[in-house]
Amino acid sequence: MEKLSERVEFVSGSPQFRITEDGDEQSPLYIFYSQTDLAADLTGVLSSNTENKRIRTQDEVNTLRRGDVVFSLISGSAAIAGKEHDGYLYTQNYIKLLPDESLDAKFLVYLLNENRSFRRQLQQSLQGSSVMKYTLKQINELKIPLLPSLDKQTIIGSIYLKQQRLQALKKRAADLETVILLKRLEEGVEK
Repeated sequence: MEKLSERVEFVSGSPQFRITEDGDEQSPLYIFYSQTDLAADLTGVLSSNTENKRIRTQDEVNTLRRGDVVFSLISGSAAIAGKEHDGYLYTQNYIKLLPDESLDAKFLVYLLNENRSFRRQLQQSLQGSSVMKYTLKQINELKIPLLPSLDKQTIIGSIYLKQQRLQALKKRAADLETVILLKRLEEGVEK
């Protein structure tokens, strides 16, 4: 089995504590990528009630582009950056993964999030660790299974992301039904 690092280039996020904030209104303004953004990118369902941290700086920072695969070292999950997060600054809590032409980006997200072998390897690498955070070295060392054809990868990755979206939409609908029902119950009590 080959290592993930043989098929993927990794770009670590900008160390947040090393970014120098600049008060100059002419300095570029960056929005920090967050776990909420990652979840939105995975499901395609945006959250409307989040306010991301922003910073103005002249420093060179790493940013995401639409279509980039991003992996959270905190949650151990991956997504593909959507157009809404194009240009967002990602910190050292994230890694951008650039797969070679033999590995479909959506399939890579599926592997990182759902593949039993990957999940087991990630869990084993955390055993004995007091801080539940993954490292770039751990991701580099992941052993990848024999890959299906690129056509199959594309199909599997697309179905996976569509299922994630469908699941998120069903959850949102169920949550809204609960809000409506509770409102009706409250009105019934007040009468």
